[in-house]
Amino acid sequence: MSDHYKLLINGQWVEGASEPFVVKNPATFETVATCANATPEQLDQAVSAAQDAQLGWQHTSHEERKRLLHCIADEIAQKRDEIAALIVAEQGKPLPLAIGEVEGGVAWAHFAADQDIPVEVLEESAEKRIEAHRKPLGVVASITPWNWPFMIAVWHLFPALRAGNTVISKPSGLTPLSTIKLVEIMNNHLPNGVANILTGERGIGSGLTSHPNIQKVVFTGSTPTGQAVMRNAAANLKRLTLELGGNDAGIVLPGADVEKMAPAIFGAAFLNMGQTCGALKRLYVHESLYDQMCAALVAIAGQQVVGNGMDEGVTFGPVQNEDQLNLVAELVENARAGGARVLTGGEPVAGVGYFYPPTIVADISNDARLVQEEQFGPVLPVIKYSDVDEAVAMANGVEVGLDGSVWGPDTEAAAAIASRLECGTTFVNTHAQIQPNIPMGGCKMSGFGVEFGLEGLLEFTSLQVLHVQK
Repeated sequence: MSDHYKLLINGQWVEGASEPFVVKNPATFETVATCANATPEQLDQAVSAAQDAQLGWQHTSHEERKRLLHCIADEIAQKRDEIAALIVAEQGKPLPLAIGEVEGGVAWAHFAADQDIPVEVLEESAEKRIEAHRKPLGVVASITPWNWPFMIAVWHLFPALRAGNTVISKPSGLTPLSTIKLVEIMNNHLPNGVANILTGERGIGSGLTSHPNIQKVVFTGSTPTGQAVMRNAAANLKRLTLELGGNDAGIVLPGADVEKMAPAIFGAAFLNMGQTCGALKRLYVHESLYDQMCAALVAIAGQQVVGNGMDEGVTFGPVQNEDQLNLVAELVENARAGGARVLTGGEPVAGVGYFYPPTIVADISNDARLVQEEQFGPVLPVIKYSDVDEAVAMANGVEVGLDGSVWGPDTEAAAAIASRLECGTTFVNTHAQIQPNIPMGGCKMSGFGVEFGLEGLLEFTSLQVLHVQK
């Protein structure tokens, strides 16, 4: 018997006014739960509740906001195992990774709770004092994807609340359950209406992005959807934070220690079965190391245990949904038809579940779709190069720019090459490393705005300059 999840509006559980939708386990195809489909009228009710709650929440003291957010983080930690089980059931990742997602969310929540919002003195003289203050924006809508459903919701909601905004969460219809649990925990501590959650598959996302009484949208997802969010937000000039597609490149320089670096490269490429915006998705390897690196990656792929994330010993879960599985399979077949060699994997696993084994593709052209398009799945194309300038040009030759990395024996030389990559974050001898005190954001078609650190917190505020004539 599956559970049924309702909407949470103004502190009250509310049933949707249309047929519920089904959440399925991608490893077993079993129904995990049904969820309420919100109506446009219920969206308006949530916005009104958030607006009313904002009147008081914005004047809550910084210390009180900190205290409440710490209390929420503490309750999340207490319910870690329950939340992790929901993540495995809806998203598919192995249980240890799901536990890590919850624990990471707790760490991010505590960090956001502790952050201070500075008042900056811009000028001080005998005649006047000028200060820069940061004010809350109002109602913030959070739209989150299906790959890290709990963690990304924490990234969106906690700094928004810390800054004095009220929030409406809209999770992916594929993975809403852990986010509903998060907002339920929030409502155990916050005033009614401060944190609301809407689920639905019929225009709720677009309704939020175009709503005249929402002041900001923070969105993590695909570039095409991000473009639609931006178009919808134009009517009332909503503030936006858009963290969109990646297709991150890594460049392995001559002289790199393959045996030492291959495990880190594999981990960065296949994090969450490759379903991570900042995962390493294209690997450019110098011809002197090419065969050795391919062999090392194949060996690591062969050590993975593919299966249901709740089963002991499993290291590699399913692709989350059928559409994504079909895209991954299509891109690999296109590469194979173009003459590339599939060294390991390369076929969906027969039977129940959206399983696709870790796949290494060699001797592939840089023009192949698997290289030029973000696969967002368990496949890594490995491209051979002979000249570093050529590798940099290929790495920069896509329309997105989230992260990039350079791997080599001389860190200063590698850092100089990394500085030439067109992306928001660059790494040397590592990749896909994030932490709550370091800003993260993309450039080009990977979006704009940043998350994390003081810069990320201030994205949820507006600047007000105060001039005082003495």
